[in-house]
Amino acid sequence: MTSCDALHTVFGHIEESRPIFLERLMQYVRHPSISAENVGIAEVGLLLVKMLTEIGLETSLVPTAGHPMVMARWEKAPEKPTILLYGHYDVQPADPIDKWLSPPFEPTIRDGRLYARGVGDNKGQHFAQILAIESHLKMHGRLPCNVILLLEGEEEIGSPHIAEFVSAHKEALRADLAVTADGPRHASGAPMIKFGSRGEVTFELRCRHACRDLHSGNFGGVVPNPIWTLVHLLGTMKNADGEITIEGFHDDITPPSPEDLAAIERLPLNIEAVKQSLDFSRLDAPEQLPFYDRVCFRPTLTINGFHGGYGGPGSKTVLPSEASVKCDIRLVVAQDPEDILSKVAAHVAKFAPDVEFVPGSMMPPSKTSIGSPFTASLRRAFVAAQGEEPLLVPAGFGSLPSYVFTKILGIPHFETPYANHDEANHSPNENLQLSCFYSGIRTGAALLHEIGCCNLESNGKAAGRLGILSKPMIPRCR
Repeated sequence: MTSCDALHTVFGHIEESRPIFLERLMQYVRHPSISAENVGIAEVGLLLVKMLTEIGLETSLVPTAGHPMVMARWEKAPEKPTILLYGHYDVQPADPIDKWLSPPFEPTIRDGRLYARGVGDNKGQHFAQILAIESHLKMHGRLPCNVILLLEGEEEIGSPHIAEFVSAHKEALRADLAVTADGPRHASGAPMIKFGSRGEVTFELRCRHACRDLHSGNFGGVVPNPIWTLVHLLGTMKNADGEITIEGFHDDITPPSPEDLAAIERLPLNIEAVKQSLDFSRLDAPEQLPFYDRVCFRPTLTINGFHGGYGGPGSKTVLPSEASVKCDIRLVVAQDPEDILSKVAAHVAKFAPDVEFVPGSMMPPSKTSIGSPFTASLRRAFVAAQGEEPLLVPAGFGSLPSYVFTKILGIPHFETPYANHDEANHSPNENLQLSCFYSGIRTGAALLHEIGCCNLESNGKAAGRLGILSKPMIPRCR
């Protein structure tokens, strides 16, 4: 049997198993695993150990200072590369419950989509990878390459222990590349490969000027208003032109390469459709900045929430005694989270010394070169499984703990989203299109196949493989 025949045999098994695979996915997402509330984490961790052991992987539940990691491996091909597949089995809380059209942990199919908390982020996506592994093992008794599977139980609370875990298990996690199937596909419906993710820091600003709320007539203009103090402070951190004005904030940013700039020029965009779908009328300042330049290469400072004073019906002429604001900053290469938080702290001390600065979580940014030797293999996998070339996105828009692979393990990391662009992750009515789920299984299977062929490339034995595998006409997942 040729290499191509072997992959098509796996594809055939995946097509025949669709009803069974869907039922198993529904069983999986029925189990809550809410890390923020510590609900169901232990149970789902053990469920995964049982599931992965049964399909033929050496599996263990490894404790951390927080929720445990699930580690599984198949390493019986010493002459082949090793791929590390990362995902997370924890999910967001389901609130607000009353916004769900069906109960969040009772998976329901409507109009070709499966609705359930965690089905897109990230259970359905890493389950597709698991089923791809299982399909290869069922059809051929072995995998095309070595595989390490790492499933985290704390991604939805900022991955506070993953860096420590990966540092302590470097040898057990030794691989040639890491791949994460997470996030939504491009809004056009096209598949894509992301080569990086922005980092993130969070912080809170707290201000208290009196021991109790006061009458705004008796004390207004006498006692400082903590809300105004925070408003003025925030105005010194980002101006009306959209510029972040914290001293030294931009010092370490690495500008995008010509290759990265060329990649975003090729990305499709209908900005008017984006505006219409989200019901906003203008871009944030500075308005002349291109969309993909903003989300790939620029840091952000976002006010997540502002709290203080009276917000009930009618009016209450009160001078609040305290106020607080929560913020996040998205970081780009090569900003350092600790350095940025120290610069924010220095800025607060300079402009508002009576405001308390409370640092929060930190996650460094990550970047893999589009010119990586593995890029061609990933592109061929998408063509084989989905019948079209993926878009290449030089940097992801959100934040993932991919830095642990690029910075601690020193290997390239790629993000290959399988979910539909409107999956509503973190929101009520989270969903996964069934066509995306099935194409994700195919893509996972093709990915293992192509990585297994990587060692053949150097021997010149893979000529013509792309032409053979690029023929299937697979409907685009939309």
